[in-house]
Amino acid sequence: MCFTISPVPNGLLMGFVLGAFMLILGMGLFTLGTDMAMTPIGTHVGSAVTRSRRVWLIVLVSLLVGVFITISEPDLQVLAEQVPGVPNMTLIIAVAAGVGVFLVLAMLRMLFRIRLSYLLIGLYLFVFLLAQFVPQEFLSVAFDSGGVTTGPMTVPFIMALGVGVAAIRSDSNAENDSFGLVALCSVGPIIAVLVLGILYSAGTGEYVPVAIPEIENSKELWELFLSSFPKYIEEVALALCPILLFFLLFQAVSLRLKRGELIKIGVGLAYTYAGLVLFLTGVNVGFMPVGNYIGELIGGMEHNWIIIPIGMVIGYFIVAAEPAVHVLNRQVLTITAGAIPQKALSTSLSIGVCLSVGLAMLRIITGLPILYLLVPGYLIAGILTFFCPPLFTAIAFDSGGVASGPMTATFLLPLAMGACSGAGGNVVADAFGVVAMVAMTPLITIQVLGVYYKHKSQGSVSEEESGPAALKDDEIITFE
Repeated sequence: MCFTISPVPNGLLMGFVLGAFMLILGMGLFTLGTDMAMTPIGTHVGSAVTRSRRVWLIVLVSLLVGVFITISEPDLQVLAEQVPGVPNMTLIIAVAAGVGVFLVLAMLRMLFRIRLSYLLIGLYLFVFLLAQFVPQEFLSVAFDSGGVTTGPMTVPFIMALGVGVAAIRSDSNAENDSFGLVALCSVGPIIAVLVLGILYSAGTGEYVPVAIPEIENSKELWELFLSSFPKYIEEVALALCPILLFFLLFQAVSLRLKRGELIKIGVGLAYTYAGLVLFLTGVNVGFMPVGNYIGELIGGMEHNWIIIPIGMVIGYFIVAAEPAVHVLNRQVLTITAGAIPQKALSTSLSIGVCLSVGLAMLRIITGLPILYLLVPGYLIAGILTFFCPPLFTAIAFDSGGVASGPMTATFLLPLAMGACSGAGGNVVADAFGVVAMVAMTPLITIQVLGVYYKHKSQGSVSEEESGPAALKDDEIITFE
């Protein structure tokens, strides 16, 4: 694109290249750190809390974990700056409380074995009912909040909590129920922000465009990245501190892990810290300005509809750059023992995000209200829950929150904002909502994969049973 329809200044292009290098290095370290530290911590804490069999302790720990981790989620800070009419800290606390309450609900659902699909259908019906009382300009921001709060810090820890709780149960559905925590934690922020929209009568506010840095030489380029490091060093430190304190508390009270495992977790936390600092610096400094610049150039073109196929191509490939997607893929691979191929899951997720970004760009060009797309989308997803295996339903709704991470917030959202600004649209009403669309379409594509998987499995079983070699369990075989 930079060499054809949307040329960018050389300094901006080099910033993108340097940001991409930092993204690759940061994602590698983050993935390694998640395996070594975040997943074991969440699993140990989840097992310890559930093993106590004390409901009040499960409720208290889940609430505190949900609130503290969400407050420190970097994506939430970005969203709070963009929301018009609501004080930043008010929004952050409300969203954090929403995640905390719904994490409690998710844990209780696992303990009392409530079917996830019924719970999700009821909650989304309530969400769309509540949306009728919120100003139209505020709806896109509210639905975006459900995606940004389940980012690289929250997802690994919450998913590992689910695995820890499932490990205590001995029934056949325990592993299936370990998914779905992220799905429920994505609903809480939407409800919280919708309520704030009603209370504050939030309006459109003023759009503040992304600042495009002017870079004349390589030294200025490096100074731009270097000056941003302290901000993300502090943000990631604040994000990791609550998790570390919770782990140390449980280690002192009940876990009593051996020294070797503690050292491994400590090294993993260091990898996680370094990886997230590099990742967030790279995408925020290198990707956000380029996304906004390219979007504004294309939005101002005579044939600006071309942003739809461009957005779809970017959406298809951007999934692979989301850190939390790799966490989900490994979790699915581990829990299902390879029964659900990682490639099939990744492809379904990529197709879903491809469609969602295309629809989001269509909204920018046409000004279509977001509910015209979200209501039919969630209705289809709800209907599919009755035909899809429960495991795929849980994975699908988890995937919606997982796919809408920092890459979406720092590249796709600025791209949408730039395109909307170039096309002369309402940025708050039309450009916001791309995160919500990214969180919706995987619910459909992965459940379609589940229906196909179910049909294929039933076909294989019927072929085996109808074959000449099929035998009943009590049949006696005589060898002569």
